[in-house]
Amino acid sequence: QVQLLQSGGGLVQPGGSLTLSCAASGNIFSVNAVGWYRQGPGKQRQLVANVTNCAPITSGGCTYYADSVKARFTISSRNAKNTVSLQMNNLKPEDTAVYYCHALVATMTGEYDFWGQGTQVTVSS
Repeated sequence: QVQLLQSGGGLVQPGGSLTLSCAASGNIFSVNAVGWYRQGPGKQRQLVANVTNCAPITSGGCTYYADSVKARFTISSRNAKNTVSLQMNNLKPEDTAVYYCHALVATMTGEYDFWGQGTQVTVSS
């Protein structure tokens, strides 16, 4: 069993900053990808940013950002991607959403998707 525990989030004014964190624990052989999705009101869940395995393996991973958050959000991972943070700067009202941590985890029985519990981010004056 694998658990993802999220922290952070809350209410912030436009232009403000927030940091989300997520830690994976349990029967983990390796974390092959880790990142953040968000789901705004009436919208589908979408990928915000992630870190995936890429060559060379010593690179620490390859990062992806959705166009809407480039240059404002920064994703960072540590401990072989068992922990991940999302630094969100210059937040906009359209960033309001429930944010979910996601990990693609290899266990002894296979590779599976796991999700955090979700955390609300509200950007409003």
